[in-house]
Amino acid sequence: GGHHWTYEGPHGQDHWPTSYPECGGDAQSPINIQTDSVIFDPDLPAVQPHGYDQLGTEPLDLHNNGHTVQLSLPPTLHLGGLPRKYTAAQLHLHWGQRGSLEGSEHHINSEATAAELHVVHYDSQSYSSLSEAAQKPQGLAVLGILIEVGETENPAYDHILSRLHEIRYKDQKTSVPPFSVRELFPQQLEQFFRYNGSLTTPPCYQSVLWTVFNRRAQISMGQLEKLQETLSSTEEDPSEPLVQNYRVPQPLNQRTIFASF
Repeated sequence: GGHHWTYEGPHGQDHWPTSYPECGGDAQSPINIQTDSVIFDPDLPAVQPHGYDQLGTEPLDLHNNGHTVQLSLPPTLHLGGLPRKYTAAQLHLHWGQRGSLEGSEHHINSEATAAELHVVHYDSQSYSSLSEAAQKPQGLAVLGILIEVGETENPAYDHILSRLHEIRYKDQKTSVPPFSVRELFPQQLEQFFRYNGSLTTPPCYQSVLWTVFNRRAQISMGQLEKLQETLSSTEEDPSEPLVQNYRVPQPLNQRTIFASF
């Protein structure tokens, strides 16, 4: 509704359930994945990203929405290996404050990484739009990719990071020429965790089939600094830096985490 929300402070994540009751639900995301308590499921099929390595013909919209940087994805991208056909809608990033190497939402064995990429899809077999599917059980499928700092620059992430200065302020948009979205992912996708959870921002609908990959993507320290230092969460100066836009891990409660390995 007309609520505004933030990650910290009086409208911060501790207060989300007041305005968005589902944020206080019992199947929330992100979570801390304790690898000694996951269930190995040899029948989990590999996730197959279809069309992600194609260069589309249209440029993609890149948008600072005040909470994150979001890239719209064409409906030609979809996922195989899930119970239904899930069509891509958008991807976005979560990161920490300046100089921090902890900014991911999911943790593995209580360890965060520098940032996290979320690729959001909706069940296009059953629903006609992302917003319709977002309120239905397993209406959404999100891929979570943990990002760590490595030695070298990652050219795929530069398609996004080199343009952040064009969308410094909230509500600004720019366009990104087509590139292979697959290269944002780790090379190996066979090892992943699967669980039922939620959107990690209000309204926190508990409609997400999560796949979190065990392998990490890597970006350089300079690329991480661009992510941490360029964007503002407000529309003009004096600007509030857009940093630390991650939700802390939520209780697992009675859920099971399955692992493909």
